[in-house]
Amino acid sequence: MDTTQSASPVRGILWMVVTGLCFVAVTALVKTLAGRVPAAESAFLRYVFGLVFLLPAWRSLRDLRLTKRQWGLFTLRGAAQTLGVICWFYAMTRIPIAEVTAMNYLVPVFVTVLAVVFLGERLAGRRIGAIVVALLGAMLILRPGFRALDPGHFAMLGTATLFSVSYLIAKIVSGEMRASVVVALLSITVTIGLAPFAIAVWVTPSLADLAVLAGVACFATGGHYAMTLAFAAAPVTLTQPVTFLQLVWSVAIGALFFAEPVDPFVVAGGTVIVGAVVFITWREAVLKRRISPLGTEGKF
Repeated sequence: MDTTQSASPVRGILWMVVTGLCFVAVTALVKTLAGRVPAAESAFLRYVFGLVFLLPAWRSLRDLRLTKRQWGLFTLRGAAQTLGVICWFYAMTRIPIAEVTAMNYLVPVFVTVLAVVFLGERLAGRRIGAIVVALLGAMLILRPGFRALDPGHFAMLGTATLFSVSYLIAKIVSGEMRASVVVALLSITVTIGLAPFAIAVWVTPSLADLAVLAGVACFATGGHYAMTLAFAAAPVTLTQPVTFLQLVWSVAIGALFFAEPVDPFVVAGGTVIVGAVVFITWREAVLKRRISPLGTEGKF
């Protein structure tokens, strides 16, 4: 698709708004399960339902030939994503929606750090400052020493770390094959990886819980598709700030439907992290234009 012809800042922002609504819907639906279905089983069933959306990519997968290196990367990514998803589903049963959403903003920050360590990317002083600010935002949310931390908080820190590993590998392989294949392989490997964890804690779910998890799969897939359309329509530097709306909606949904009090420290910490992420995104875009002034805008 020719993104230069389809570029539209307004459309990109609107698609990113849809992305945020879909992801908040995922979080809210998982919250309604209230621990009735174990975290590993919930995650497994969500991915099983999600396999339906891979049918259009079946022909590409059938003809795919991976190198030994690529097999290793996809296996590592599947393992990291598997454990991260379990931690995320567990955190949703333990801490408020707003805290889950706010702490999830740490993922791009951790990706930046890992890219320096494993890909040899340079880390300028401004980006270091943005990372430090983001970590201070996380401390504002957690407030260690001022309140008792729940296991869900540690699970979300694990989620952010593991997802950053997954996204870094996606960044590595994205230039080697189509995005649809990368997404499909992730879904397959995570489904396989979650299976033994789900079997170990299996509880027969009700039809209502199955319907909820099917909804989770639909909204998650829709969110990723909308995000792809947003990145195709507008630069990441324009769409990234819109992700802050996810925190606003999470706070509202938590208060209205789950009786979760609005925590100003969580809102403030999330705002600080989002600001740092937006700055890092902007700096990467500026550096990319300096290196390749005639190149096209990259996609996340």
